[in-house]
Amino acid sequence: MISEITCPDEKSALCSEIMSGLPEWFEESDGISACSKIIADMPVLADVDQGNCTGFVALKYHPPAAAEILVIATRREFHGRGIGRSLLQAAEAHARQSGCSLLTVKTLAPRGRHEPHLDSTRAFYDRNGFLKAEIFPTLWAEGHPCLFLVKPLH
Repeated sequence: MISEITCPDEKSALCSEIMSGLPEWFEESDGISACSKIIADMPVLADVDQGNCTGFVALKYHPPAAAEILVIATRREFHGRGIGRSLLQAAEAHARQSGCSLLTVKTLAPRGRHEPHLDSTRAFYDRNGFLKAEIFPTLWAEGHPCLFLVKPLH
């Protein structure tokens, strides 16, 4: 079941806990800490199963037309169970209800090395209707090219 988390401290704690358990995707503790603070003031939707949060998505709004998935993550033991897709669908519904016509997300672009976890992330967005819009080679840092993806919300 997807529900919105309203308590800022709960959002931050959940973000830190889940992201810290996924070091392949979220390598830097400073980045996890910054993300945990930033999302405290954003809409955060969580998948809750028998009282336990299995994953979450945080949305950043860019009025008037776009909502951005700032972060989406599922606990490792729940990967492959459709939770990411459910969170994505909930994010799309939230964005539509807020009047947005676009949903965007940024992820790492291919870097020419073996990174199957990032390949699966990009494939997830491909399967769910996101279009590769642009690569920003140095938006985040040298060696961390940003792939900007967009999904029209019909």
